[in-house]
This record gives sequence, C-alpha cells and structure tokens, in this order.
Amino acid sequence: MKYKSLYQLMETFKTETDCIEHLEKLRWPTGIICPWCGGSKKFYRVTRNHGYKCSECGKPFSVRKGTIFEESKLPLRKWFAASWLMSTSRKGISSLQLHREIGVTQKTAWFMLGRLREAARMMNGNIGPMSGTVEIDETYMGGKEKNKHASKKLNAGRGPVGKQPVIGAVERSGRVKAEIIPDTTRDVVNRFIYHNISLTSTIYTDEHRSYIGLGNDYKHGSVNHSIGEYVDGMIHTNGIESFWALLKRGYYGIFHQFSWKHLHRYLAEFEMRWNMLHVIDCDRVDMMLESVSGCRLTYERLTA
Repeated sequence: MKYKSLYQLMETFKTETDCIEHLEKLRWPTGIICPWCGGSKKFYRVTRNHGYKCSECGKPFSVRKGTIFEESKLPLRKWFAASWLMSTSRKGISSLQLHREIGVTQKTAWFMLGRLREAARMMNGNIGPMSGTVEIDETYMGGKEKNKHASKKLNAGRGPVGKQPVIGAVERSGRVKAEIIPDTTRDVVNRFIYHNISLTSTIYTDEHRSYIGLGNDYKHGSVNHSIGEYVDGMIHTNGIESFWALLKRGYYGIFHQFSWKHLHRYLAEFEMRWNMLHVIDCDRVDMMLESVSGCRLTYERLTA
C-alpha cells in the first residue's frame, strides 16, 4: 500500500478492521503467534475486540497485546495517523498540534507521543555498531541562563551551566546515534565511542581533550574549531552538527522545552527520523508499526 499523504493514509485504512489486518500482517508475517505462551499451532477466533484464543494456553489476545497500543481505547486509525505525523514531521510534532490534528485531548496526545517514542527507541536499538567513516561530537541541551526566570537561574556562570550534555555519532552513510551523558570527561566519552563504533572505523572529531588518545585504536582525524578550522579535506564534523541543528530547531521551534526525564525519548524520535531520511513516507509508518511490540509504556511509568 503506497500512500503519499495523510489523506491517502486515512482513505487506505477506512475502518478499524483495515488497520487490524494491516497490523497483523506486519506483526505476524509468517502466522499468528500467541503473545502469552509463544504458541503458533491453533487459534480460535473471538468476536470481541477482533481477538483470538490460544488453544495451547487458553488465553485470549488481540494484535494489540504486548504493544504500545495495549489497553488504549483509541481506534488504530488515530494511532496510524499519529505515526504518520510523527515520522514525517522533520522537526517533530507537539502534543498541542497532534491533539488538534487527530481530535484527542492534549493529555492523550502527549501520552501517544510518549508511546511512539518508545517504539522509536526499539527501532534505533536494532541498528548495530557503527562502521566506516563516523563523525563524533558533543553538545548541550537547554535554554540560556540569561533567558531563564529569576527563580530558575543557577547564577553559576555561563556556557554549559544548567544544560544537559549529549554525545552523538553519525556515519557518513547516514545513521545517527545520540545519548545523554553525565559529563564530557574522557572516560565517559570513550565509553560511548567504544560501545557504539566498530574498531575498524575511521572517526573524525574536533579537538576536545576527551578525544585525545583515540588514535591508538581508531584511525582518527580532527579539526580545530578554536582557530576557525572546520574542514580539512575529508576531515570534518558537519554531519553530526547538522543533526544537532535539527534537534535544536525542534527544541526551540516546536517543543520549546524538553524535560530531562524524557530527553532520551526525544533523542530517540529525532534519531529515528534521521535514520529514515531515504525511506518513503508510507514505509516509515510500517517500520514504526513493526516496532511496537515489546515496548508497552503505561501512563504511570511515563509520569513516574
């Protein structure tokens, strides 16, 4: 099914049954599998909620069981629309905008986006270690101290004060990985690099002191931003800096604020979209729907 707009998506999935059948094909491409016991021999059709009953464990279930859609009273058509809007909006979509677009409350829209970001985290976790030519850089998320209300100012200096450090890496072929870190010390930065990037890779960074010594294990090149050097032949960090620019445009222009408690989910959302830059819109939705299993998120856990 190839749909190129939200309107075409809604025309393709006109009923709840259409959505259920499509989700079943994506979740169980080789046949139904019981989410309770893993059985796949025989199932009985249950009229209520378009469900099934497993002949092995005797428990009822539907295609929503064990997914981000479990126990949601919203029709799947609205979930499909939200998946489209989130995956195709380059700088993201706020809960205020989503609630107007699909006709739910702002609180519900916020909860939906939180669940969809969990699916994005599942997608990003399956990309494996990075390889080839990889650019690495760190940044800080948060507003400027001078712009904060007097009651929220830390009065402890400028620069990264009151901000959250984040490190990221991007392959020249396109994939990106970003992670919250407690600080930008050498041990913390190296832990991220060695965990996420293959030793056969060529890595490019700036001349931050935390990258000193990487040449012992990697082919390492760097540019010195402090003297105005941003490109030296093939050595630059323009790719990862483009990702930071996109992330911050979403922060300032769409969301206006990220709660540090949920920052890892916002990072997952922006990673997902970046990693699907060359995927057509309808396939983006299907890739998200294929990742909804095993990442159920309750409202209590989201707000804890």
